[in-house]
Amino acid sequence: MKTPDLLVIGGGMAGFCAALEAAQAGFAVTLLEKQPETGGSSAMSGGCLAFAGTDLQRGHDVEDSDELLFTDLREVGQFDNDETLVRAYVDHQLDTYHWMRNHGVVFGPSIETSSGQSVPRVHSVDPADAVRQLARACTATGRVTVHLNAPAHRLIRDAQGRFAGVQATIDGERHALTARFGVILASGGFCRNAEMVHRFAPQYDDAVFIGGDGNVGDGLRMAMEFGADLRDMAYIKGTYGKHPLDETNHHSCLAVYKGAIAVNQDGRRFVDESVSYKLLGDAAIRQPYGATFQILDQHVMDSGDDRVRILDFQRRLDEGLFTHANSLDELAQLIEVPADTLRDTVTAYNAGVDAGRDEAFGRTHLVHHHGALCRIEQAPFYAYPSTAAVFGTYCGLRVNASMAVVNVFDETLDGLFAAGEVVGGFHGGAYMTGTALGKAAIFGRLAARSACGTARRT
Repeated sequence: MKTPDLLVIGGGMAGFCAALEAAQAGFAVTLLEKQPETGGSSAMSGGCLAFAGTDLQRGHDVEDSDELLFTDLREVGQFDNDETLVRAYVDHQLDTYHWMRNHGVVFGPSIETSSGQSVPRVHSVDPADAVRQLARACTATGRVTVHLNAPAHRLIRDAQGRFAGVQATIDGERHALTARFGVILASGGFCRNAEMVHRFAPQYDDAVFIGGDGNVGDGLRMAMEFGADLRDMAYIKGTYGKHPLDETNHHSCLAVYKGAIAVNQDGRRFVDESVSYKLLGDAAIRQPYGATFQILDQHVMDSGDDRVRILDFQRRLDEGLFTHANSLDELAQLIEVPADTLRDTVTAYNAGVDAGRDEAFGRTHLVHHHGALCRIEQAPFYAYPSTAAVFGTYCGLRVNASMAVVNVFDETLDGLFAAGEVVGGFHGGAYMTGTALGKAAIFGRLAARSACGTARRT
């Protein structure tokens, strides 16, 4: 087996972006994917990427900028995210948008606003197809070798202490694989590892977990063995809007970002619905049984967008996931909440809309700093049962702006880089829609550039 220039662990968005970036620079890459097919959690995602200043935004008369994106990311992260990582994302995001398009990734025609965004910047793709397209682009270079059913187990260092490879299983046999210029961990998170989730976020022991079957924290453990530092572990959060009984649709429904309100089983609101859906998830999980409803009217229902999975209300209505009725009293009876309480809740909310401010929770916009509040008054009325689901752990290894892994003594681990969900420090206290896939693509490319740059200097 030939020794490649670079080893990439993980075949999702981050892994293939890293492999393609390195291959384009003339480097030979071996990519290991532990599952029988590529894609991982990237392919299961809602397909949203957060970019600013694109032609798609301009075509919809949306004014956006690097600085507004930077400000939103810092705000939604509650200023507990690493400013250098946020700046790295912002500085390279527009180039990555064009790079992906040039390699055949197709972005949908619509543009929407979602969690943490002051302007519409959700750029939508078919996530599984996007990963496949990047994989095809890798194959076309002739420099990327992909091994499936090939789990990596432990990292390998050379005599100088530099990370030079991994122990892995390929075709059922154990191998010690080395690479000339480094290893990139793009191995995803650990939402499928109940013990690890409990260690860092016991409040989510009973939550719904949705993610790639291989997301058990392999890369995290491999790096932790050598003292890698961790970031954002306290911020593992569920995403709001998952229907508790829907086992076929893995994605959240976010009618709250179009004007719905969220109520608990008592028929009362419990949160400012415009905040990040990670914070909504935290609030929901604290309600009795973690059970809540999104309450909306026909106006909100009509504002959905079937091209964006988290806003595809009509499909969920057609699938019978919404409960609907001609009056709030009838709706309350169907979802078994007190009718007078639900009626009073909606009346109080509408009064706040008319007054220009929600007195109960201070909601001023539909989502973050965007969108005017609207009354809930046009029959029929709808309820969408909603709980919090952990789609990703959004925390992990501490890296610097070059995507080099950093240890607990603030030293870089020579030859070891990371990208995608295994990276911590970027999101901070909450999450902007589109930045998980966004950072996978952007940070994957940056990791490859750093490894390749190191190679050119040696």
